[in-house]
Amino acid sequence: MREAKTGDILLLTLLGLIWGSSFFNIKIATYSYEPFTLALIRVIFASLPLLILCKYKKIKVQAFSKNWKPYALIGLCNIAIPFTLIAIGTAKINSYLAAMLMSTTPMSGSILAHFFTKDEKITLLKSIGILIGFLGILFLFFDKLVINQSNFIYVLITILGSTFYSIGGILTLKLKAKGNENVTTSTTLWSVIFLLPLSIFFETPWELTPSVESTLSLLYLGVVATGLAWLIRFRILTVNGLVFQTQVAYLIPIFGVLFGYFLMDEIITWRVLISLIIIILGIYIVKKNNKGIEK
Repeated sequence: MREAKTGDILLLTLLGLIWGSSFFNIKIATYSYEPFTLALIRVIFASLPLLILCKYKKIKVQAFSKNWKPYALIGLCNIAIPFTLIAIGTAKINSYLAAMLMSTTPMSGSILAHFFTKDEKITLLKSIGILIGFLGILFLFFDKLVINQSNFIYVLITILGSTFYSIGGILTLKLKAKGNENVTTSTTLWSVIFLLPLSIFFETPWELTPSVESTLSLLYLGVVATGLAWLIRFRILTVNGLVFQTQVAYLIPIFGVLFGYFLMDEIITWRVLISLIIIILGIYIVKKNNKGIEK
């Protein structure tokens, strides 16, 4: 892997910008779309560039091969469930809060990796980083303007969504030899299969009359924040490696807070800013002490 150049850093920043912007777009999309339908349309839009990429590179998509079960499980845990839970949570909380809560994924992932992988054990310093990060989240609960009785359960739902991302990440490690394009496309297709009947049965999407604003946000979420962002992520992984790519975790909550404040007129308190600093510090310590090998 080569040392990061200016172009690589700009591309990483763009990825953080796109993912950080996804939360206020989820918020806008929830004005018209219910959770299952929102997640379904998002993954349908996301699957298009992935299928085109696989066709262009002549990569066989193994979603429905005889070894389909791992792809289905990852599609459920890494896409269908978290996309739905995050849509439910973000509908009732500030978009920047959702971005900050999602930034706990590296920490919850480290805890899960300790128990379910052989080479990602928690060290003393990593434990300190995890503790600091979760203290940053806990600090938010003392800010009644941000988290209160009316949205407390939705905060927990969003955190649960981020935890499923970590679970999906652990499961994906078992398929790392199958190729990123194939795994991502296959799991995305399975997420469509899971979400389609749920959307039809529970939400009757054909009766929706969505606003143009919500539809454009949903289109952005699918094509840009999911499909295009994954292609950018894959390029960074192949050129600069995993360690460099994971630095995007620092940028997502920062951009999420900025978008929430300037575009959504969401209130930013001093507790939010302090919590943001604590969370980023926790992520830094955790990632500084990850000993995984770049691939």
